[in-house]
This record gives sequence, structure tokens and C-alpha cells, in this order.
Amino acid sequence: MATDPRSPTVAVGLQGSCCSGCAVTAYPAEEACPRCGGPAEPAVLQGTGRLWTWTVQRYAPKSPPYQAPPGGFVPFALGYVELVEGVRVAAVLEVDDLDDVRIGMPLTVTAGHGVPRARLTTTGEEGS
Repeated sequence: MATDPRSPTVAVGLQGSCCSGCAVTAYPAEEACPRCGGPAEPAVLQGTGRLWTWTVQRYAPKSPPYQAPPGGFVPFALGYVELVEGVRVAAVLEVDDLDDVRIGMPLTVTAGHGVPRARLTTTGEEGS
């Protein structure tokens, strides 16, 4: 049975992969390198990085498949976080105020069901 590379069962970091030939890192994990097609080995990514770019989703997606939560749609930020390994991961940005989002801000990405989530990196996480 295959394991979802975004599975929350990963204790530390994100499950990605690294090419054994050209050393390209990928997320989610891939069996083959997206650059050269060579074999890729599983790799645990640190999950820390900087916001590369972002946007705000201000309108509810079309239904189906979107189902509005009980309180209705709330605008949210979605961005690409460039991890220290060099791979960019799309994630929902968990911020208190959408006006505080800035390119280059330090973020920590965690996986779960669906789209990964990113939150501000705490001082203790920056060097990990």
C-alpha cells in the first residue's frame, strides 16, 4: 500500500525525494527525478524556508467540489515557500492578518490532509 507523501504521520519535516544522480529535491516524493528521470530516494525535508510568492483567494471556489464551511467562506492566503533544500512548496498561509504577508518572511511548512500549511517560523525553528 502506498503512503501519501503529505501524510501527517511524518514526525519531522515533509516527505520528499532527492535524485541520486543530479541531486534535485522534489515535493511531494517522486520515484523518478523530475529533471533527469533518474531514480530518486526518499528524503525528509526540514520544512523551513522563506515565502517566495503569494496571493489571496478572496472568492469562494466553484462548487462542486468545494463545500463551504459552516461559517461561510473566509479569504485566505496561498503561497509558494522556498525550503532550505531549494524546492518550492505550495501551501495555505496560516496568518492572523492578510496584510502582514510579505515575500521573504520565514515560514515552516507542515503536511496534513489536502494542501500543506505554512505558519510563521519561531526563533527556535530557524536553524533546524
